[in-house]
Amino acid sequence: MLDVLDSAAVRHWSRAAVEVLRAHRGEIDALNVFPVPDSDTGSNLLVTMLAAADSLAVSPCDDVAGALAELAAGAALGAVGNSGFIVSQLLRGLAESAAAEPGECGGRTVAAGLGSGAVLARAAVVTPVEGTILSVAQAAADAVAGSERASLGDVVTTAVRAADAALQRTPDQLAELHDAGVVDAGGRGLVVLLNALARTVTGASVPTTPVHRPAHRPALVDPHEHEDRSGFGFGFEVQYLLESTEPQVRRLSHRLADLGDSVAIVPAGLDVWKVHVHVDDVGAAIEVGVEAGRPHRIAVVRFADESRGAGHDHDHGDERDAAASAVVAVAPGTGLAHLFEAEGVHVVDGDEVDDVVEAIIASGARDLVLLPNASRVTGVAEAAARQVRARGLRVSVVPTRSPVQGLAAIAVHDPTRRFDDDVVAMAEAAAATRFAQVTIARDEALTAVGICQPGDVLGLIDGEVVAVGRGMLAVAFTLVDRLLAVGAELMTVLVGADAPPRIGELVEAHVRGRAPLTDVSVYQGGQPDHPVIIGVE
Repeated sequence: MLDVLDSAAVRHWSRAAVEVLRAHRGEIDALNVFPVPDSDTGSNLLVTMLAAADSLAVSPCDDVAGALAELAAGAALGAVGNSGFIVSQLLRGLAESAAAEPGECGGRTVAAGLGSGAVLARAAVVTPVEGTILSVAQAAADAVAGSERASLGDVVTTAVRAADAALQRTPDQLAELHDAGVVDAGGRGLVVLLNALARTVTGASVPTTPVHRPAHRPALVDPHEHEDRSGFGFGFEVQYLLESTEPQVRRLSHRLADLGDSVAIVPAGLDVWKVHVHVDDVGAAIEVGVEAGRPHRIAVVRFADESRGAGHDHDHGDERDAAASAVVAVAPGTGLAHLFEAEGVHVVDGDEVDDVVEAIIASGARDLVLLPNASRVTGVAEAAARQVRARGLRVSVVPTRSPVQGLAAIAVHDPTRRFDDDVVAMAEAAAATRFAQVTIARDEALTAVGICQPGDVLGLIDGEVVAVGRGMLAVAFTLVDRLLAVGAELMTVLVGADAPPRIGELVEAHVRGRAPLTDVSVYQGGQPDHPVIIGVE
């Protein structure tokens, strides 16, 4: 019997948690009917705790607060699914409680940590639902609240019993569980994790209520093959790491809630966040992440594929008919149109919703990727996507804010790849491409670098004004120098319809003089709005 937790005990618990989740994974997966019956809650918890245990295993920390913090950080970075995100916050609560009370980590500290973790877990979920792992975590925390003098063994044992009792109540709280005749899968996973802690502390597991698996699982309907979507939910699970600030992340949570459900965002480092959402439009979920910061390590799961298994993957996966998919790009300008058309892309010259819808329908494809190629066109593309989805087509908008981002996306496009994997690859390529633009000011305005007058030449990087001048070539050189300063392997220059003669040639010579190892390509884009557009990868 342990009187306090130390780093060795935390390490033992991390290994025990992986072992019990591996043993109970099939059972927990079988219980998974909410929010999507995709049979993966046990697997998600196992992956999350494997990441946590692996992170702790290579950490040199030898104090309990540091060990718990490492465990929580590893879980946050490796979190998969709603349950994984929530468990990472329960671990974070324990870590913060141990750090707040330096010294021994006994019953009082663990009780406070369970309470803090329950609060953090609920705060991480935009729309908390009762009858889930959140309710089970809260019940465990409430049962040990105020345990000022209780032993560590009593606290963990009480927490397990309260969690198990709350788990048995979940079918009365959530209609989906009641209809399927099961308890909540995430809640069951938490009971298993807490019991592993109890066994670490006391040497014995706490007896819990046997779990009954459902006699049969509800079928997961493919939303793209049925017009009636009532009761289904959303088609994809999207997760990514995001480098951003807390105010931006707060706004992001509301944007994602407008797009889908099961939104969860947890801190995973200094100004790094792990994002989770269920949506229909994968591209839109990534786009709002791009607007909030820098998303990376993007992962997408199509729920219908998860339900159907290998047979479905064969029908709709790597060997799907390439003719069933297409890419549509908004590309005003003859040169731009030729660049995209040379890659097999269907091009839209206009930027009205009807123009985009017409191009989508004319493509004859069932699965489509839309490239708006300008921030102002993104809303048009999303509106067009909504219209054609009503006809049974599958459309994702990849958030390209410049034609050079669209070209970067096309460079990695692979029509033989699974559709959602291809969307992710294209979105990552676009997000990794910085873009600069030269344009002419139409009105007097206050910019980040001072006041501009009508006729001034403006230089923008990633949509923000960074230079104001009178000479177009000088401003273009300024943009090139700024982009080269942060490193560039590949630079693409698109020359617009109103550009001065030889400006592309002069910019290319400037790049080669400043950065001989940078590969630079110049194209006559013919775009009407920006005499020069520069992309850097």
